[in-house]
Amino acid sequence: MKVYLASVGCKLNQSEIETLACRFVAAGHCVVPAPEGADVCVFNSCVVTHSAARKSRQAVRRLRRRNPAARVVVTGCYAQVAPDDLEADVTVSNADKERLVENLLGEGAIAPVLPFSLSPLSLPYRRTRAFVKIQDGCDNGCTYCITRVARGPQRSRPRADVLAEVQAKVEAGYQEVVLTGVHLGGYGHDRGQPPRDSLWQLVTAILSQTDVRRLRLSSVEPWDVTPDVFELWQDPRLCRHLHLPLQSGSNGVLRRMGRRYTVAEFARLVVAARAAIPDVAITTDLIVGFPGETEACFSESLASVQNIRFARAHVFPYSARPGTPAALLPDHVPSSEKRARAARMRALTTRLARQFRERFIGRTVEVLWESRSNGQWQGLTDNYLRVATRSDADLARTIGSVRLDAVTDDGLYGVVV
Repeated sequence: MKVYLASVGCKLNQSEIETLACRFVAAGHCVVPAPEGADVCVFNSCVVTHSAARKSRQAVRRLRRRNPAARVVVTGCYAQVAPDDLEADVTVSNADKERLVENLLGEGAIAPVLPFSLSPLSLPYRRTRAFVKIQDGCDNGCTYCITRVARGPQRSRPRADVLAEVQAKVEAGYQEVVLTGVHLGGYGHDRGQPPRDSLWQLVTAILSQTDVRRLRLSSVEPWDVTPDVFELWQDPRLCRHLHLPLQSGSNGVLRRMGRRYTVAEFARLVVAARAAIPDVAITTDLIVGFPGETEACFSESLASVQNIRFARAHVFPYSARPGTPAALLPDHVPSSEKRARAARMRALTTRLARQFRERFIGRTVEVLWESRSNGQWQGLTDNYLRVATRSDADLARTIGSVRLDAVTDDGLYGVVV
């Protein structure tokens, strides 16, 4: 059977779709790079914002148009919260996602042990970085978040399973492993009180017990990071990149969001991280136009972001998600105003990101090369700088030294040393 797999949304969705690919291949089926000619199309959906939900619906409709004969199977957060909205033959809940292949093909149709060691060349994906899921679900109470509803309570994978997958990915040729989850810092919190394991104990174990060349954390909530963990970055294999979602730079908005810190506490954490980890990239998520966000609140948020100076930021206009407490709050901001504020915040964060990149002109850095397009290779440094260069050599999936010569619109340009 020929199977096409696709997803939208977060790195966790990407990790899950690649795991499904491995399971289909282990069952003797062929994972194909396009829906045309596929017998089954599996799509991992997202519903975190209006935009993500719209993209999910559009993607499913495109699969229908491109291959009307294929069986369309949709899983993920959209399939969990609103399955009837999707033009699917089968919808699979998040709870049943891990057994999707068995349920689709029948028990005994696949190998009993997940084949983590498949080479990236065994699949139609050409990813250089391996996404490894360490937990699912979330026990936090952020008032705007539908993901907590869609994914359910916190659930951690056993440490031994994570270590085995990381080592298998390394042996398959991956140069970088990215740890993913819904609430990464919640890892181990479901294993008794006090926790018998934690994210930071897991990171320590991966660095000491595997041959990983680069280890990156996808996103960590500020309340899960304390200054004492920064000593882990003394190991140069741990990427100098912390994605800390601020969400808003206004304390009043943060309280309505159910976030567990003040702007000042967040800023102190960033100062401590930069003091302990030279050239660390602090990236973030920002929501503008949350219910009750006045122009004064938004001005506070702009000032906070200017003060913290993020290396990169994802900016989202607030999306009211049915089933979340925030959707019932008063004083919703008009859509036109949300769009205008998002544009202003993006202009600021784009300028700050360029200033961060400018600091590295003239330096020699290590780049993991990912792909080639229009004669240029593209890759990432450990502190999340996107670098381009020209080379006739095959640089794919290699790490090499580059002298950075110029800032570009979305990264830097360098010369291979």
